[in-house]
Amino acid sequence: MKSWTALTKAGLQTRLAAAAGAALAVALLISPRFVILALFAVGFNLLFSFTGLLSFGQAAFFAVGGYVCALILLAVPSLLLGVVGGVVAAGVVALIIGFLCVRHTEIYFAMLTLAFGMMIHSIIWKWRAVTGGDDGLVGVPRAPLEIPGLLSIDMADLERYYYFVLLLVVLGIFAIWRVVRSSLGLTLQGIRDSESRVTFIGLSVMKYRLIAFTIAGLASGLAGALMVPLGRSASPAIANWTFSAEPVIATMLGGAFTFAGPIVGSFLFYIIKEIVVIFTGYWMMTLGIIVLALVLGFRGGVVSVIQRQLLPLLERRRNDLGG
Repeated sequence: MKSWTALTKAGLQTRLAAAAGAALAVALLISPRFVILALFAVGFNLLFSFTGLLSFGQAAFFAVGGYVCALILLAVPSLLLGVVGGVVAAGVVALIIGFLCVRHTEIYFAMLTLAFGMMIHSIIWKWRAVTGGDDGLVGVPRAPLEIPGLLSIDMADLERYYYFVLLLVVLGIFAIWRVVRSSLGLTLQGIRDSESRVTFIGLSVMKYRLIAFTIAGLASGLAGALMVPLGRSASPAIANWTFSAEPVIATMLGGAFTFAGPIVGSFLFYIIKEIVVIFTGYWMMTLGIIVLALVLGFRGGVVSVIQRQLLPLLERRRNDLGG
């Protein structure tokens, strides 16, 4: 009975993840910004739910990816080069900052990531010659997608760029899903559950935490590199610590410790935010109250509540069929 329940739960989680992935395509009709937020939140969730590390500095890697992509596009009109450059730069910065942060855990880790995130924000704000300071970088071209000798696609049309965003986001989320389902993912979950046991079997906890931190940084960098050409500008606001709260809220809304949770939470967060902004100028306070009510009302997140409600129904159906 227990084994069947475990298999049913695993199958349900897989189906929910697949449904959430399919919903990305539908959600693209609403806004590509939601799709980008979903990738941002899934990257954060790899750290939080599967490694046990709470980061308040993911916006720093989002901003690094976005600003480097913008600088490349302003110099060389190549979308592929801009996106790849932004992702690589974010990965390098995540590797450096992660090396200094993963030595610590719990509140100390969270505060360190917050401090490094605000340091990146300060650099972007002050380095006017490169980043444009508080004005940011404007007029970023949505350059063609070119692979020399193979293809050249004009991305000035928003619809084409939307599909480009969807493709890369799906690939990015799928890559993280493969990580979670791999031996690396199991090791990260082992570290989350019992760091001492993982150390006892001879594995380097710091090494695996650094790998997870870097992967999350790469995902954030990709999200940032996709966002900047969409709006054709890069602003210091995307490096602020308040922006780091968005993937945290999305994960709490959808459900931590589930892979589909951040995707569902991103959808809810985006829709609620867009509706609230229309009706009130005090949208931040109103949004906070609504999000708080949802988090308290759906303990463990929306996806977790769905799982808790569906599993008994599936077990009852199995018993009825067996009887």
